[in-house]
Parts: sequence; C-alpha cells; structure tokens
Amino acid sequence: MKKISILGSTGSIGVQALEVIDRLGWQVVALSAHSNAKLLEEQIRRFKPKYAACGQALNIEDTSTLVISLLECASMPCDILLNSIVGIAGLEPTIAALQAGNALALANKESLVAGGGLVMGLAKQKGLPVLPVDSEHSAIFQCLQGSPGNVLHKIILTASGGACYGKTRAELEHVTAKDALRHPVWDMGAKITVDSATMFNKGLEVIEAAWLFGLPPERIEVLIHRQSIVHSLVEYNDGAVLAQLGLPDMRLPIQYALTYPARVPSPSKRLDLAQLGTLTFEEPDDATFPAINLCRQALRMGGLAPAALNGANEAANALFRQGKLRFLDIFKCVEEAMYAASRDEADSLENIFAADKEAREHVKKVLLSKP
Repeated sequence: MKKISILGSTGSIGVQALEVIDRLGWQVVALSAHSNAKLLEEQIRRFKPKYAACGQALNIEDTSTLVISLLECASMPCDILLNSIVGIAGLEPTIAALQAGNALALANKESLVAGGGLVMGLAKQKGLPVLPVDSEHSAIFQCLQGSPGNVLHKIILTASGGACYGKTRAELEHVTAKDALRHPVWDMGAKITVDSATMFNKGLEVIEAAWLFGLPPERIEVLIHRQSIVHSLVEYNDGAVLAQLGLPDMRLPIQYALTYPARVPSPSKRLDLAQLGTLTFEEPDDATFPAINLCRQALRMGGLAPAALNGANEAANALFRQGKLRFLDIFKCVEEAMYAASRDEADSLENIFAADKEAREHVKKVLLSKP
C-alpha cells in the first residue's frame, strides 16, 4: 500500500487519479483544490485524507481531516505526490514537495516550463524521481525503459490538433471560446482545451520534454495525429522507432506514474487495431498556429523567456475565454511578452514569479490598447 497526496484533486486529472487509487486500495494523505469546495468535501468524506487545502471555506467539521495550507499539503510525507494543479500556481507546491523528500508525479507542465532548472536540479539533488503524467511524456518515458544512456536520437510528440485543426488564419479571426472548447477527443479543463486549440499545449510540452529528457528543441519533433492513439514515439540512434499506443484514457498514464516501475491491471478499454484500421500523421501548420515555434524560441532563449511566455499565455487564454481577446491576439500577446522578458536567469522563484507578473501586465496593456 502506498501513501498518496493529490494537489488539484477536483480537476480532471485529480478525479481520475482518485479512481485509480480507489481501485488500488491505497491511502490518501492529502488533497487540495483551488475551488469546487463541494466536490473536495465529497472526496474528503470518501477517501478520509489526513490533510486538505482549499481556496474556499470547507464544511468538514464532521471529519477528522485537518485543513492546512497548500504548501503544507505538498510537504506532508508521502510515497508519491501527484501535482495536477493547472498553471504557474503549481510551481511552488512542486518545489515544496521535492524539498520535503516526496517523489513527484507531475501533471503540472508549467512547473517545468517556467522553472525547469530549479525543479530538475532539486530533484537530482534530493535523488527523487519526477514521473511524467501527461500522456505524451508518459509514452516517451515508457518507450525509454530498459534502454542504455546516450542512444536516443529524437522524440516525437503527437498532437490531436485540437478544436481548430484545419482552419485558415482568416477563419481563426472568428473563432470564439465556445468553438475552441469543443475538443474532438480529450475531456480536459477549459484552460488546457483552449491551449490545445491554439497548439500552445503542445508547445509547452516541447519545453517540458526538453527538461524531462535532456534534449535540445531541434531533437523534439511534433506530429498531428488526430486519432490520439499513438501517444508519442522515440527514435533511437540506429533508426529504430518505438511508440506507445492506447485508447485516449488518462487513467493509464496516471496509474503508470503512481505504480512505477510496476504495471498493474487496469479496467480501461483495450485497444483494437483492426477495428481502428488507419492511423494518420502530418506536420503541424506552424504558419497558421505559431505556438510551437514560439515555445521552441523561448527554449532557445532560456532564462526567464519560458516563464514570460507561459505567464502571457495563461493571461491571454483566460481573457479569450472571457470574450475580451480574440483568438489570434493570444499569439501576439505571448510573442511580445516573451521578447520583452528580463534577461535574468530563472534561478529563483522570485525571478520566475516576477517574469510571470510582468508578462501578465503586458497582456493587460495589450487589452487596454485595443479599440
């Protein structure tokens, strides 16, 4: 039996992780949610964690769960902590978890996008694993198992293309939040679903992959794969290509991160290749959707550029969902904020959060300047 903590337990990843934990019969140490206090209260009564944190008031006086801060939840000793918080808000809890000696299952890609050097450096110092939960990075991680070092040529991230796949730049002028939130395959939160439509989700995953697997941007390829069956691939230096396949079900990568290195049975539906018949792949339309190239450029620039890019994207994404920015404005805001970022190093939380704040302020200025 393992002891597990989940940050962001009321989100899509957190809810599915609790399904996995329930089936495994493991103990829950801590749960947290930024909002949705009602669902968190239900989870507390069901899983009886020792600790909980919430951005709203909790009505759990009838339980033995102690309400503490988010960082305290991240620091409570456990066998593995799953961080499924969305956005830069997940970075400080990631650091707190590692500082406390907790192994990390990471679904919060922004921790590595904005603070990859800090996170991976601390994990190495502490001798702790950072296990990927994103389906793409889990696929790469699985394909690398048992391989000796220095034999990897490149990795290939697959992308569904999101809700705006195939649209021209002229058509993107009229895309609304409602349009962008109609993902054809995955059931995700609103922020990530819009990121999928802009392709920023995949761009951020390029940066995440660079930190997880130690590769430069030119050795991280992206292919559009609409069926979302091949979750990602690796190419070795002898030309062999390995892929991890499965139906679109986040419970599989969640379970593998939590049970690693063991594999245990899952109730997920099995893949039937004959029934699928055809799998297709194509290059992304970088001219229409510049997000991936912007993320590659931020990675090359290094320092605080990725943190600024991430902060601007979070802010612009939110304003787009509120109907205050157009779809194409997101790219403009992110590019300008990235190039305006401080050239300081991303060597402290203070520097990273300062760059994040400046980027968000830049997006606000763009909004205010619009007619």
